[in-house]
Amino acid sequence: MLIDKAIFYFNEKIKNKVDLKLLAFLLLFLNVKLVIKIPVIILFTLLQFNFKFGFSFKNSRLPIFYPLVIAIAVFNWLIGNNYANLNYTVVLLTGIGFWIVCILAIHQVKLAVEQNDPAVIHQTIIVFFIINALFSVGNLAVIFLDTHAINPYTYQAQLQKYFINTGDYVRGITFDTSTTNAVLNAAGVIYFLVRKNALMLFVCMATLLLTGSNFINIVILLIFLLVFAFRSNRYQKSLIVICLVFLSVFMAKISPQNNNYATDTVKTLLHKDVSVAKPSIWANVQIRFRPDSVLNADERRQKIAKIFMDSVYTVKHLHDKAITNAESKVYVVDGGRIAIKGPDINSASYQSSKQTPPEQEKLVQFIDAHKKELPISGKETPESTPTTPGKIKGFLQTAFFLQKHLNNTITGIGMGNFSSKLAFRATGLGFAGGYPHKFVYINHDFMVNHLDVYLNYFSKRAGLHSLTNSPFSVYDQLLAEYGLIGIAGFFIYYLGFFAKHHSVLTYGLPILLLMLAVFFIEYWIEQLSVVVFFELLLLLNIKENSTLKPLTNEF
Repeated sequence: MLIDKAIFYFNEKIKNKVDLKLLAFLLLFLNVKLVIKIPVIILFTLLQFNFKFGFSFKNSRLPIFYPLVIAIAVFNWLIGNNYANLNYTVVLLTGIGFWIVCILAIHQVKLAVEQNDPAVIHQTIIVFFIINALFSVGNLAVIFLDTHAINPYTYQAQLQKYFINTGDYVRGITFDTSTTNAVLNAAGVIYFLVRKNALMLFVCMATLLLTGSNFINIVILLIFLLVFAFRSNRYQKSLIVICLVFLSVFMAKISPQNNNYATDTVKTLLHKDVSVAKPSIWANVQIRFRPDSVLNADERRQKIAKIFMDSVYTVKHLHDKAITNAESKVYVVDGGRIAIKGPDINSASYQSSKQTPPEQEKLVQFIDAHKKELPISGKETPESTPTTPGKIKGFLQTAFFLQKHLNNTITGIGMGNFSSKLAFRATGLGFAGGYPHKFVYINHDFMVNHLDVYLNYFSKRAGLHSLTNSPFSVYDQLLAEYGLIGIAGFFIYYLGFFAKHHSVLTYGLPILLLMLAVFFIEYWIEQLSVVVFFELLLLLNIKENSTLKPLTNEF
């Protein structure tokens, strides 16, 4: 179906009704590799040699938030006398470079919106999502070939390489994390729902579900409820119901362990039964095969009793001989029934590895070398299981730091000094891409706070590597590194730049809600990916409705 759809659009639409330049920009700039992003933005900037950004505090053409944060960063650099530190100066210039790329990227999509009829941009967006869906299906096909399983979301072999983690491998056209793919498709779901394009809505919804992102599923569910209740007609309500059925089937039948994981995560966030919180990956494992470290006192007694009863049963029936067939694995069980022996899901290969992944060994070595400087990860053992989510710890650290250092509340502690992808990149530990070793820079306040939290979770087993344990957040970054002026500028001069057009926004309003939610889980602006796509949709929505009244049967 998707292939036929792609061929149809190429033959009938792409030739004359798609902005191929914009499509190429999206496909290349959204790629995860910085070595692709930078040349692409330079190339497209040179192809359209236009530097009329139109920044102003009144009726600005682009959000003035971007030059504002650069100004704050330079101000902090000057008043902090950091110009004497070469390594930090390199960090500052790198960070300013990222913000300039953000400006150039939104400038490119703004030019595309200005130069094209809205219908052309709409067709371009459709083609983008078709290509992304094809790549996502390709990711899933690779998993099928590797597992030979009908449903890899319940496949527990290979040390549970897939199973609950299957969605992590569905990365789409960006080759970035599955969360990036999920966020893009969540925006697509909203966009096509409001435009009442049922086919593309279901394509995006299916792709979103394949990524297995519980957080994005919850966010899109809440947005569905708001749209259903306040801003939808009968046809859109029916589409929402179908999407909710998709979600229910996926969580209940295709990936039930994700449902268990989401439930356990919510309980942990609400501090329910935190003292005995255990990884949901053990939910489908018999209690006798679970390690004592994930059991409470009553469960340990149940385990002992179960082992004893099984031992008695084994001795009692030891004289019974099973009639087996080596090739068909057929054997006779009690009562004379014939059964086919399946794999032992309680064997070692069907359990998740409790060892630190090889790619995390560098983090373990860093912890060992800086134990005295790391108040959390330096004291916990590799086998210990943290109970409070890292996301909450990160926000609390920021609040306590600013409370203790009131002089940093206005403009923050400085770019790359506390909470940002740049701060993690500058460690040279490979968190967010490479960084020149001789210019490695780690601020002390960053090390004992957010870096410490990250190390505490991500140096341990893969089961702890989740969004809830990552201290990454746009809000945290802006508040800690740019202060109250930075976070206020974000709401006034960035979100406000789009929100002031609320009277003409249709799909733009729920997309703004989506942005508000996803900015809690990643340094999205620095990631140079989904934000530019959000900006494209919002700028397009403003243009197409700025001279028209919104349709009464839509938002």
